[in-house]
Amino acid sequence: MKVKTILMLITLVAVVSDTMLHPFYPQFFGERFEIFSSEHVGFYLAACCLTVMIAFPFWARVQKNADLFSLLIYTQLIAGILCVSIFWVDNIMLFWGVALLMIFFKGSYLLIYPYIMQLDEEDEHTSSISILSVIVHLGAILGAFIGGAIVDYIDTYVVFFIMASGDFLQLAVCFYLKYKRNVKSIVHEEASTQQGFFHIKKPIFMIGGITMTLYFSTFLIRPFFSVYWETISEYDSKVVSGLMYSLPAFVGLVALWYNHKFKSEKSSFKQIIPALILGIVGIGLQGSMIEAVVIIGRLVYGWAIFQLYVQFDVIAFTLSTPSEYATDYSRIHLMQNFGVLISSMIAGYTVELFSIQMTFWMSIAGFLLTASFFILGFSSYLKKEEKEPELTTANA
Repeated sequence: MKVKTILMLITLVAVVSDTMLHPFYPQFFGERFEIFSSEHVGFYLAACCLTVMIAFPFWARVQKNADLFSLLIYTQLIAGILCVSIFWVDNIMLFWGVALLMIFFKGSYLLIYPYIMQLDEEDEHTSSISILSVIVHLGAILGAFIGGAIVDYIDTYVVFFIMASGDFLQLAVCFYLKYKRNVKSIVHEEASTQQGFFHIKKPIFMIGGITMTLYFSTFLIRPFFSVYWETISEYDSKVVSGLMYSLPAFVGLVALWYNHKFKSEKSSFKQIIPALILGIVGIGLQGSMIEAVVIIGRLVYGWAIFQLYVQFDVIAFTLSTPSEYATDYSRIHLMQNFGVLISSMIAGYTVELFSIQMTFWMSIAGFLLTASFFILGFSSYLKKEEKEPELTTANA
C-alpha cells in the first residue's frame, strides 16, 4: 500500500475518533456534570479551538527540525494516555485541563495534511484535497453515528476509550512507516524562508482572513444543531440526530464522485461565489424549523460546503510553495480556528439570549461577508481567463 494511502486512512481514523462527541457536547455536559448552560458549551468549544490554534503552528515549527513520524509517535502516545485518563475524571475543571492538553498533543496529526501535499505533484493537489475533504466528511459521519449510539445506549465516557484507541492506532502506523518502511520527512531543495511565523505573505493572509470568516459562519450552526433537530423532530433518538448532523458529510461523498465524473473547466477562484450563494440558500432552508425543509437545506448546504472547502484549499496550496506548505497551512489554519473560536463563543451566547434559530441568520450574514471579502481580495484573479490548469478541478 502506498504511503499516501496509509496516511489518508489514519487521517480517517483521527477524524472519527475526534468527532464522536462534537454533536453531543450539550447532552454530554448535562449528563456527566449536570451543566446545562449553552454558554458553557460555547466556551468549551472555543477553548478547544484556541488550543488547536496554538498547537498546529507549534508542531509545524517543531517539525522543521524533527522527523515527522518520530514526532507523531510521541505526541499520539501522550494524547492516547491523556484520553484514557479522562474516563476517571469527575471534576469539571480537571476535565477541562486534561481534555485541552490532550487536544494540544492530538493537534500534531494535522501535519499529515501538508505532508501529503508534499508527496504530490502540483497538478495532483485538487484530487488529493478532494479525497481528504471526503475523508473528513466520512469521518464525521462515522463519528456522529458511533457517538450517537454511545450517548443513547452506553455511558458517554466510553467514547474516550474509543478515541484513545484511535490515537494508539495512529502511533502504531507511524511506527510502521518509520521503522518498517523507512519513510522520512521530505526536504525540498528550495530554501524555506526564515522569517518569523507572523510574517505572512499577502495572498496567504487574504486566504486565511476569508476562510476565517467562512469557518466562523459554518461553525455558528454546528454546536447546537443536534439540539435544534430534536426540538423540531418527532424522533427522540441521538442516532437520528447524529444522522442529521452528518448529512452534509454524505453529500460530500456524492460531490467527490460528481467532481471526478463531470470535471469543471472553471478556475477554483470562479467556483467560490456560486458555492457561497448555494450555501446561503441551504442555511436559510435549515432555519425554517420544518423537518422536510431542514433536510433539503442540509443537502444543499453540504454540497456548497464541500466545494468551498476544496476550492479554498486548492487556492491556498497554489499560492504557497512545497517547502512552506506546513508553515503556510498552519498560518491559515490558525486564522480559521480563530473564526471557529469566536463562533463557538457567540453561538453559546446567541442560543442563551435569543434562540438556536438565530444562529442560522447570523451564519447567512457571515456568508455574505465572506463573498464580499473574496471579491475585494481576489478581483484580479476573478477577471482572468482560465489559462492556469493548476487552478481548475479538471485535474481531479
